[in-house]
Amino acid sequence: MTKLSDTLHETEPAAVGPRRRSSGAKPPKEMKPDRPRKPGKDKPSKAMPRWAAELWDWGRTLLIAGTVVLLVNYFVFNLSTVEGHSMEPTLQEKEWLFVNKLSYRFGSPDHGDVVILKDPSKDGPQKKKFLVKRIIGIPGDTIEIRDAQLYRNGELIIEAYTDTEIDDDDYGPIKLEADNYYIMGDNRHAGGSKDSRVFGPVSRDMIQGRADFILWPITKMNAL
Repeated sequence: MTKLSDTLHETEPAAVGPRRRSSGAKPPKEMKPDRPRKPGKDKPSKAMPRWAAELWDWGRTLLIAGTVVLLVNYFVFNLSTVEGHSMEPTLQEKEWLFVNKLSYRFGSPDHGDVVILKDPSKDGPQKKKFLVKRIIGIPGDTIEIRDAQLYRNGELIIEAYTDTEIDDDDYGPIKLEADNYYIMGDNRHAGGSKDSRVFGPVSRDMIQGRADFILWPITKMNAL
């Protein structure tokens, strides 16, 4: 048990004068006066009105979306509408087609492909901007129409996508040069299609893309 002493001991008087610092203590740093601020430097920025900020966000979003759509439409795919009857019975007027542009950037048109191409015919009232036809011959092939039948490299071609024999006159034989393609419409009735029998083979750079699907009407949706 700790005992408390009743005896008061005299205490040694403290020395008068400034207190000594310990040898390890550092003197306080001197405070430098603040530099004078340049006029107009720290003016508060004016906030954009809420309606203007929303308008800017919408405009930027629409610009980005429009750019993406244009790039996709030019390089990847687009939609085309069938006009006329040259591809019957495969395609009907006003059907919508999904046109794949990317496939021919890494490959070449092949037999049986349904393609979209620029109209190679001469200027006139019958000239259209684009045509939809089928690839019948590729570079190196020899094409001939004889006795209402199609021959490729001397071999008779059975075309399940047509509904009649070729009603037009005989044609060829003609051998396709490099980068040349022979195209025909599936409508083989007399005068049913303006194609290579009229304007001859078409060059590779005139073919814009391959029609892969019928998208509309939905009841006709199908791969080509």
